[in-house]
Amino acid sequence: MFALSGALAGIKHRLDLFGVLVISFAAANSGGIIRDVLIGAVPPPGISDWRYILVPIVAGLAMFHWGESITRMRSSVQIFDAGGLALFAVSGATKALDFHLGPITAVLLGMLTGIGGGIVRDVLGAEVPSVLRGDIYAVAALAGASVVVVGRMTHYIRRVSCPWAMESQ
Repeated sequence: MFALSGALAGIKHRLDLFGVLVISFAAANSGGIIRDVLIGAVPPPGISDWRYILVPIVAGLAMFHWGESITRMRSSVQIFDAGGLALFAVSGATKALDFHLGPITAVLLGMLTGIGGGIVRDVLGAEVPSVLRGDIYAVAALAGASVVVVGRMTHYIRRVSCPWAMESQ
């Protein structure tokens, strides 16, 4: 989701193909890379697993080719952002819990995972990050991560099989 958001932001700023691919990759992976470095899950899959590299490249290429028609939709970047925020906040909190970190740390790392890509995307596009402009971006990420953490602590949400499950053992 964030790969599409990043690519569309690159197109909006009239970047060349390489620029669109860089922002697509950065938006898709930087929040998770920062989280993984902080918890010691190195090297982060965002730079060591070919799938984390290929997906943003494919998304960037697709948006570079068809992005002009998509950018005509007023809120397309926000739609992709909302999906990415939810997905990454939940996965970030889940990974933190899988690495046996405490609930507050898990919530904060879930938020960081959710907002990190958007912050890097905005900074690379020479914009003030959305999270600093009064949007409910960070609050939504905190809420989503909190639901996951509370759900896991109360056993309402079970541990699911995750790609990083082997790393945490």
